[in-house]
Amino acid sequence: MAFFHQPGGRQPFLRAPAVVLGLAAVLLLLQAIREYGFQNQTEALFYQYGFVPARYSPGFWLGGSLFDRTLPFVSYIFIHADWTHVVINTIWLLPFGSVVARRYGAVLFLLFFLLCGIAGAALHLVLNWGSASPVIGASAAVSGLMGAAFRMMPEGPYAPLHPLFSRIVILWSVVWIGLNAVVGITGFGAGPGIHTVAWEAHIGGYFAGLLLASPLDALRALWLPRQNA
Repeated sequence: MAFFHQPGGRQPFLRAPAVVLGLAAVLLLLQAIREYGFQNQTEALFYQYGFVPARYSPGFWLGGSLFDRTLPFVSYIFIHADWTHVVINTIWLLPFGSVVARRYGAVLFLLFFLLCGIAGAALHLVLNWGSASPVIGASAAVSGLMGAAFRMMPEGPYAPLHPLFSRIVILWSVVWIGLNAVVGITGFGAGPGIHTVAWEAHIGGYFAGLLLASPLDALRALWLPRQNA
């Protein structure tokens, strides 16, 4: 992708920050633990820790605590259906997560990642109220990193963000929304039961990334000492 290019031929996105590598390792480790340690409890884990919109109906509320209803907004991010699912998310995490992590630092990067995942779950809930199909995977959170990265590239980590309605942001947003619209219309990759491709969550996470990039940038200015790019 041409917009990753840096002056002098340097390609720093190939050298991911430690926090991004660590997050990727956590996703892969959790997949290994689930696949090899809980292979007989897969469905139960998906429904307990995946994001199930029906959980927020009045009927389910009678059988669950506030914690039971809150945890899945985060826990679903770290559960994947299979190795292909987690590897694809990890591949996308490395380049886009690296762009965001270099600008925000480890703590704000992880906060941003979680907020985008939560936003993706929230939009999926609104558009799929009452659905009993679990949503799992880090795709919404990674989509948020993608949205933020589009506002940050190709300039250095302390250059101004691209405006929301700049050409590069609009171009990539149209492409990303178009791809997810195809998934939503055709159902490609999103059959009945477990949702490994939840286009609503992807779009929710993506727009959260676009919108949260500015306030997180302001927070970064307070959180991190200013350095030269």
